[in-house]
Amino acid sequence: MSPAAAASGRLVLRGGKPLTGEVPVRGAKNALPKIMVASLLTGEDCTLRNVADVADVAIVSELIEAIGGTVERPERGVIRIRPGNIQPMERSVLREFSGRSRIPILTCGPLLARFGDAPVPSLGGCRIGQRPVDFHLNALQHMGATLHEEASASHLTCERLQGAKIKLEFPSVGATEQVILAAVRAEGVTELSNAAIEPEIMDLIMVLQKMGAYISVDVDRVITIVGVRQLHGYDHTALPDRLEAASWACAAVSTDGRIFVRGARQVDMMTFLNKYRQIGGDFDVRDDGIEFWRAGSELRSIALETDVYPGFTTDYQQPFVIALTQARGISIVHETVYEQRFGYIEALNRMGAQIQLYRECLGGLTCRFGQRNWKHSAVIAGPTPLRGAEIHIPDLRAGFSYVIAALAAQGDSTLTNTNLIDRGYENLNEKLLALGAEIVSVD
Repeated sequence: MSPAAAASGRLVLRGGKPLTGEVPVRGAKNALPKIMVASLLTGEDCTLRNVADVADVAIVSELIEAIGGTVERPERGVIRIRPGNIQPMERSVLREFSGRSRIPILTCGPLLARFGDAPVPSLGGCRIGQRPVDFHLNALQHMGATLHEEASASHLTCERLQGAKIKLEFPSVGATEQVILAAVRAEGVTELSNAAIEPEIMDLIMVLQKMGAYISVDVDRVITIVGVRQLHGYDHTALPDRLEAASWACAAVSTDGRIFVRGARQVDMMTFLNKYRQIGGDFDVRDDGIEFWRAGSELRSIALETDVYPGFTTDYQQPFVIALTQARGISIVHETVYEQRFGYIEALNRMGAQIQLYRECLGGLTCRFGQRNWKHSAVIAGPTPLRGAEIHIPDLRAGFSYVIAALAAQGDSTLTNTNLIDRGYENLNEKLLALGAEIVSVD
């Protein structure tokens, strides 16, 4: 994201009212752009449905068009990609998209498969911890790519990628996606161990299987890919966004409201739903969505640790903490996935929350951060009344969490850098108004 975009957007909310009503969720922000990148593996038309209008979708659409493809929108929520005329990526295109999102790095595997050459963009996205490009480069080099490091921009080359045995140090979502996208057209068999298995990765695998790929997923986090020479187009409906659904669930319980999230799926959210009920939230699962509310007059404190899927996903943590500020007792949250996930806590304390951060591992899970001086455990005392404040949004999930906090607080809150929320939440203001939120001003 450019500095100009990062500094834009302002929203003033007046809190103190329960959120009630219905909001829809469409395709997952963490699935849609990766499925779009998969279209680069073929020359045939691809159709993607249930598409949310979020920033990462727009960025990948621009990227595909910048290298010769066509992206059409025949109707709302549908994208048709025509990748037949795609050309190798020029360095000028690389410079334009580097840093705007972390998605362009995933083009390396598909571009190597089609052209034998791929520039290496820098990673963008939210600044919540280290997301080193080394994971991606090491995997591709292990599959036979050669890295050419230059002063202005590095690039990868290969005649054809080769299948390999790759073990990730950590079940990284991005590294898992990179290996899968590269291996489907490599020569031979790739065995990826300690892989991430998030629902969004399974959705990408289903797309690639539709395209003609051979991919199996074992119960021990091993994904095996048998490479093929050619892949076909796809027609696919993306899975709904479980992270947005969980955010609205947290908004319901934090404001003592009642929200029906149309499109939410129980199968993707079971770990979240268990914790939600444990703190005193409740829900009703229907065929077309899930309704969320507070079961009683008080919420209950808990101890919680984030983990890779199927554990409690780190992206659930920030909106969930807002609910914990309204729970009676002492809650403990141990973050084990990103070392800088708690950068949003200072603003919550200014709003009246009582949260202390610690460098120690306040939990039983194996953690990479305990000896590295990161404040990655939080102790939350509640319930604490929240009051309005001025808040600058540092990242996507923190941004929506601040929206929840502002709506649970008494008085007006001014949120800046709100454009960052557009990366993952479609039509936020429209949905807030539908739930009865009071928007004082927006610009």
